[in-house]
Amino acid sequence: MKFSLSREALLKPLQLVIGVVERRQTLPILSNVLFSLSDKNLSITGTDLEVEIVGLTAVSTSEEEGSVTISARKTLDICRSLPEGATLKFSSSEGKASIQSGKSKFMLSTLPASEFPTVDEGEKSLEFSVSGKDLQKLIESTSFAMAQQDVRYYLNGMLWELTSGQIRTVATDGHRMALADGKCDLALQEPLKAIVPRKGVVELQRLLDDDSVKIVIGTNHIRVIGGDYQFTSKLVDGAYPDYDRVLPKGGDKVIQADRLELKGAFGRAAILSNEKYRGVRLSISEDCLKIVANNPEQEEAQEDMEVNYKGEALEIGFNVSYLLDVFNTLEQRDIKMTLLNSNSSVLIESVSDESALYVVMPMRL
Repeated sequence: MKFSLSREALLKPLQLVIGVVERRQTLPILSNVLFSLSDKNLSITGTDLEVEIVGLTAVSTSEEEGSVTISARKTLDICRSLPEGATLKFSSSEGKASIQSGKSKFMLSTLPASEFPTVDEGEKSLEFSVSGKDLQKLIESTSFAMAQQDVRYYLNGMLWELTSGQIRTVATDGHRMALADGKCDLALQEPLKAIVPRKGVVELQRLLDDDSVKIVIGTNHIRVIGGDYQFTSKLVDGAYPDYDRVLPKGGDKVIQADRLELKGAFGRAAILSNEKYRGVRLSISEDCLKIVANNPEQEEAQEDMEVNYKGEALEIGFNVSYLLDVFNTLEQRDIKMTLLNSNSSVLIESVSDESALYVVMPMRL
C-alpha cells in the first residue's frame, strides 16, 4: 500500500472516526483504524464492535492499493503535529507502516486488515433521506434525557419512531422525558421503532451537518450515510416504554414565563440546593412564582419572579438540574409549564412551537 495526500485530507477523516476508538481495549486491533485504498479513494474505519464510523477522503497520488490497520491515536497525533499544508507519504509492508513528511519519518506497527472486525448489517427494512440539520436538532432536543448505565438497558439510548412524513425522537431516564418531532419524506403503513444506543447517538450528533443524509434501518442496525462519512450502529434489542402514558393529561394549571428569566432564577437557586438531591420547592400563586432551595448546611436561596398564572395556589418540588436542562434546550423565549396538581409531573413546551415536549417528575421535599 502506497499513497500520498495532504495533512488536512488525512486529519479530517481521522478526527471523524477517533470517537469510537477506545483507549483501553481487550482486543488490540480495536485501538487501530483500518486504511483501505481503492482508485485514489481512501476510507478510514474505526469501530468498538457496537458503533462503526468510516471517514472518506481522496489521495493526491496512489501507487499501490491495499488495506492495513494502524494505531488510531498515534496516527492522529502525528498528523496534528505536522505543519499545515504538509504532504504525507504513506507506505506499508511486512507489518510496518511508514509516514513521511519533509524531514520527518515515522515507522509504526500494523496488524492485518483481515483481522479487523466489521459491524454486521443484517437485513435492510427501510431507507430514506432527511436533512442533517433537522436530524441534529431532533437529537439535540432530546439526547440529554437519555439514561446512563441504567439496568433497564433500553433506556440507555434514544427511541426513533418513524411514521408517514414524520420522525420522532424520545429519550427518558425514568425521572424526565424529552420528545421531539420532525418532518421526513416517508410513506409507511405501519410505524417503525428503533432504539439507537447512547454511544451511537453521541457520535452521530457529532458527525451531522447541514447536508442531507441517507438513513438505512435494518433489523438490528442503523446506517447513516453523509458526504464524507458512513456511520453504522447496532440497535438496542428491547421494547421501549409506552411514552404516551407518561405524558400528563388534563393539566389545567398553566404558567407562562420568559425562558431566560426562569433559567436565571432557577440557576441562582440551584447554587444553594442539596448537592446530592438538587431539589427546589416551587410555590405558585396568581402571577407569582417563588423558588426556594436549601441544603444540609442550613443555607437557603429564594427567588421571586412574575409569571402569567391565574389558577389556584399550589406547592411542588422538582430536581432543579432537570428543569435547567429543559430551559437550556428550548430555543424560544416564551414557554409554558402545565400542571394538574401538587403531585403531578410538569409538561414544559414552547408557547409558539409544539414540536418538542418535556416532562419532569415531581420530587418529595
